Amino acid sequence: MRLADKVAIITGAARGIGQKAAEVFCREGAIVIIWDVLAEGETTAQQLREQGFRCEFNPVSTTDVATIETTAQAVHDRYGRIDILINNAGITRDKSLLKMSFEEWQQVIDVNLTGVFNCTKIIAPYMVAQKQGRIICTSSINGVHGAFGQTNYAAAKAGIIGMVRSWAKELGPKGITANAVAPGFIQTAMTDAMPDEVRNHAIATIPARRIGQPEDIAHAYLFLASDEASFVNGHVLSVNGGQAL
Repeated sequence: MRLADKVAIITGAARGIGQKAAEVFCREGAIVIIWDVLAEGETTAQQLREQGFRCEFNPVSTTDVATIETTAQAVHDRYGRIDILINNAGITRDKSLLKMSFEEWQQVIDVNLTGVFNCTKIIAPYMVAQKQGRIICTSSINGVHGAFGQTNYAAAKAGIIGMVRSWAKELGPKGITANAVAPGFIQTAMTDAMPDEVRNHAIATIPARRIGQPEDIAHAYLFLASDEASFVNGHVLSVNGGQAL
């Protein structure tokens, strides 16, 4: 029970990696608040409650500052604290530079970068007041090394690394750590939809010779949120099976 009675907000936790993180955090004793634009978030929360865990769903878009403000205040009013923020929500709009529209660029930047800023900007003051907190943001292997067809996504994920390292310096003296996780090739609905030959080729480039699972990322979140990581700050934890070193 490494997170006993900790209050954790996880964005984008209706499904995929975020959903698995919600499950792992619940098992470790946390009170989990799912923020997502997908109504599936309530189904996820209900399933966890049926297992005896403490979990709730709030319909929140990371691009909607007013909703973030009112919902964060409601969470704090209800539980008296916010201990952990997992900035996990993200979207893709993949196209090469010459084909990418201005709208596709902006959509990804708004959710994947500005959304992370919005949530952290609003929730950090609660952590400062209690002199303790964990901020964990989802970057990507492609934010470190770039990727064909992902100018928008790679830029946003690289930007997250810069923000996390800045927050580590600003918030560290206030008892708050800020770190990032950079997943590699992870099994999700998106990768399941890839042609077999493309998927198999990608797996062949991974020294671990397997695709990553959502729980691999969830457990990285767990470590960084735990007391064991109290001296880890401003770090980018790569979870990619050795695909990029």
